[in-house]
Amino acid sequence: MGPELRLAADVLADYMNIGADSNVLITTDTATDARAAEAVFASALAAGARPVVVEVPRLPFQGKLCDPFIPAILEGAVSRCDVWIDLTFPYLAGSSVHDHAMESGKVRYLLGGDMGAGGLTRLFGGVDLDEYQSAFDVFSKVLTQPEGTEIRVANSRGTDVTFRLGKSAYGKPRRALKPGTYLVPGSCTMFPDIESVKGVIRTEAGFHEYFTPFDGQVTIEVDGRIRSVHGGGADRHVLERALRRAGNGDYGYIIHFTFAMHPAARRTGQSFIEDSRVMGMNAVGLGLPWWVPGGGENHPDVVVGDQSIWVDGQLMIEAGIAVAPAELVAASRNLRIKTDPARR
Repeated sequence: MGPELRLAADVLADYMNIGADSNVLITTDTATDARAAEAVFASALAAGARPVVVEVPRLPFQGKLCDPFIPAILEGAVSRCDVWIDLTFPYLAGSSVHDHAMESGKVRYLLGGDMGAGGLTRLFGGVDLDEYQSAFDVFSKVLTQPEGTEIRVANSRGTDVTFRLGKSAYGKPRRALKPGTYLVPGSCTMFPDIESVKGVIRTEAGFHEYFTPFDGQVTIEVDGRIRSVHGGGADRHVLERALRRAGNGDYGYIIHFTFAMHPAARRTGQSFIEDSRVMGMNAVGLGLPWWVPGGGENHPDVVVGDQSIWVDGQLMIEAGIAVAPAELVAASRNLRIKTDPARR
């Protein structure tokens, strides 16, 4: 374990508010990068917490689809923890075990997913999270509020889709001070009025049953619901299979868009959590929204790069770079890596 990895894990421990006497559960699967789990374990110990690592077989699905494959003993461990760091992928968020933990009102859960040692080092150790949060708060205000705002997302590869903003499903605070589900920093989430989404999404990578670059470009046509899926070679069949599982036999809807804004994230082709946080990327959630029976976290995601975003007709993000308004451009200057000479 190098010092950079350990220091990044210390930042994660602070982010999740791990302190003395915290009962910390770290869940891994048979494909998890053990170095990341070991680093989080060591940082929790150093904070005076009582950590434990539980490894499960790699799950074939996410959300409630994975319920039959989760060892029953895991629920007992989850019920006794204060902080749950989940490094499984497909992840446990949305499963019945996760639902029960959230209903208990005492667990702080981090969806770490397939974040390995390199991703942990960059995503938590590569930025000053206070600086990042100040920028994130401005991006969130401009890109995700208020309800009814007209948004257009497009890129040079043929994506061009419009929608009205719906109600935000959750916030992304600087630190996990209350029970609930928390995400790795690095993206701003836009929740659409799902019936308003119209257009074409073209993507070269995604998470259907696993995360992978696609065998050619996939085209998704949307008019309220997802109407068709084309291209992608063999990956189209896996994506369609995942969509029909998540949508109770139908393709379902577009349930979220994101603007990725982590300056230290790298596009690896191997980690959905990190790749979907590379500057300018967009993780597009597909399937059913959480309030529909069978929805929740049972959804595939595709990744769209180099996006431009218009808000009520005004271009604000051009090919991943903030160009307007002035407050967004100013905030983007805080999106810098720790080794940036401008910080000195």
